[in-house]
Amino acid sequence: MKFGFIGSGKMASALVRGVTQSGVIPAQQIVVTDVLPNLAQKLAKETGAMALATNAEVASAADALILCVKPQDALAALRGIDIKGKLLISIVAGLPNAAMQEAAGTSARIIRVMPNTPALVHQGAAAYALGAGATNEDAAVAEKIFGAVGKIVRVKEPLIDVVTGLSGSGPAYIYLVIEALADGAVLMGLPRDLALQLSAQTVLGAASMVLQTGEHPSVLRDQVTSPGGTTIAALEALEAAGARAAFIAAIRAATERARELGAAK
Repeated sequence: MKFGFIGSGKMASALVRGVTQSGVIPAQQIVVTDVLPNLAQKLAKETGAMALATNAEVASAADALILCVKPQDALAALRGIDIKGKLLISIVAGLPNAAMQEAAGTSARIIRVMPNTPALVHQGAAAYALGAGATNEDAAVAEKIFGAVGKIVRVKEPLIDVVTGLSGSGPAYIYLVIEALADGAVLMGLPRDLALQLSAQTVLGAASMVLQTGEHPSVLRDQVTSPGGTTIAALEALEAAGARAAFIAAIRAATERARELGAAK
């Protein structure tokens, strides 16, 4: 099976590097292109894939296509190529399966994926939804590709917007948390470089504890919250400032915005 990447930007590059480095897909089975030819050529040189000049050439050469272009360019890209009967995996934000199906034709088998930027360091969190014609075998292909750069789960398409609000936009929330924690430590006298290092490592360690132990976050929180201690004093301050409500509101706002963008297509 040959795979074609339409678009060779950061996310496409992360995916190509992930599948080739892990051995999931041999480089000889991958072709890439981009409106900026130097990006495709650079990716091909670094991974062993083949760079082609146009979207049409990639569509002709590949059995499955991965659409990695900007939202405003996606439908035009689909209308300009022949993908009858082929698998199309799209990571285009806010673009519903129905809109892609209309542009690509009824015989195209479509999967919509919402990845996130930590895929660049093989720690991505992605979710996917099958279009009307996609099969379980197609789902396995998507899981193979995105599983090479992190974790991927299957959801119903209406939930893709929630995933966008949670893990799609989520890295930005966590960067804000890391920065704020470091700022607090700087305020109390810790040097900036050490504050950032310890803040980021603390977030990484806490996330790893949740994933590796399988414990609910509240259980793990209680394990470091001694009666009358420093942690409970800090938690009181966070609750008083509305930290929990602020994060819930952030997910709601991002999800609603994703729905607005999708409805506009």
